Amino acid sequence: MSKKLTEMSLEELWQLFPIILTEHQECWKEWYFEEETLLKKVLPKVQRISNIGSTAISSIWAKPIVDILVEVPKESNLFDYKDLITNNGYICMSQSEDRISFNKGYTENGFSEKVFHLHLRYAGDNDELYFRDYLIEFPDIAKEYEKLKISLWKEYEHNRDAYTNAKTEFVKKYTEKAKSIYGNRY
Repeated sequence: MSKKLTEMSLEELWQLFPIILTEHQECWKEWYFEEETLLKKVLPKVQRISNIGSTAISSIWAKPIVDILVEVPKESNLFDYKDLITNNGYICMSQSEDRISFNKGYTENGFSEKVFHLHLRYAGDNDELYFRDYLIEFPDIAKEYEKLKISLWKEYEHNRDAYTNAKTEFVKKYTEKAKSIYGNRY
């Protein structure tokens, strides 16, 4: 009998859910809109729901995981949303006072066809929107990001934290450039 996801170590989870990069898939946009529709139905007082991450950038390779940012008003209690989200197929992966992260589409047998990461935050905690928009507006920088990700892929295929950390400097650099260009867009 296989272990439940909650019983697995981080290393076991990384083996079961390796980093996979693939060319952009048009279905990701549809998956996002389906999930956005569901979230709008079940979550009260949502300020904004956004498609973030590389699957939102049609010009680059990405992990086939749709990242969704849900921003709620600052006067809300994030934990009031937690049960509503987990009752709709998500697993809480981490939480702090001002952020909760969820996954959907992870099974004891590996990835489902549709996989999502949902980031629940207070309105304004949305640097990913700046980075996304910058890469869409500057395709040459998006291609640099793609090259970086592909260069890290096999080395960190079974270590998501190291993969993410290796991209951090690039992401911070261009997020700051985006903020200087776009001002208080969000």
